[in-house]
Amino acid sequence: MAELDRLDLKILERLQIDASESSSEIAERVGLSQSPCWRRIQRLRDEGYITGQVALLDREKLGESIYIFAQLKMTRLSDEARDRFVRAIDDIPEITEAYTLFGEMDIMIKVLAPSIGWYQDFTLRTLLRLPGVEDVRSTATLSEMKNTHRLPLPHA
Repeated sequence: MAELDRLDLKILERLQIDASESSSEIAERVGLSQSPCWRRIQRLRDEGYITGQVALLDREKLGESIYIFAQLKMTRLSDEARDRFVRAIDDIPEITEAYTLFGEMDIMIKVLAPSIGWYQDFTLRTLLRLPGVEDVRSTATLSEMKNTHRLPLPHA
C-alpha cells in the first residue's frame, strides 16, 4: 500500500462528509482535476482505505429512537460456541455494534430500540437466550450528544 499524502487525506475527508459527491465535485473541493481525483479514489478503494459506501438513515423517522448499551457476562465459551454466538448476534438487526471487553463483563453491544418496554422483552426473549450469555447489564440513553461515522484523519 502506498503512503497517504495530503490530497489522499482530503479526498477521504470529503468522502466521509458526503460520499454521494461526484469525483468532479470532490476534485474541485480538494484542488485536483477530475481524472487524477477519480484515479486516486479508485486506488484508495483498491488498497482497502474505502471499504464501502452507504446511505445514513434517520432512525427516529423509522420509529427507532433509543440506543441501549448492554454489557454481557459470558460463560466460558469453546471456539465453536463463540462462533455460534457471533453468528447469532450477526443475525439480529437491532444489535448494531458489538465489542469484546476487558474487565468484569465480556461483551458490549449497542441495541437500537423503539421503547424501553420493547427492550425489556428483547432482553428476555433474545439476549438471555444467546449462546453463553450468563448476565446482561443495560444502560439506556436519554439523548444523543454526538453521533458520527467520520474517522479522525491526520491533516497534512
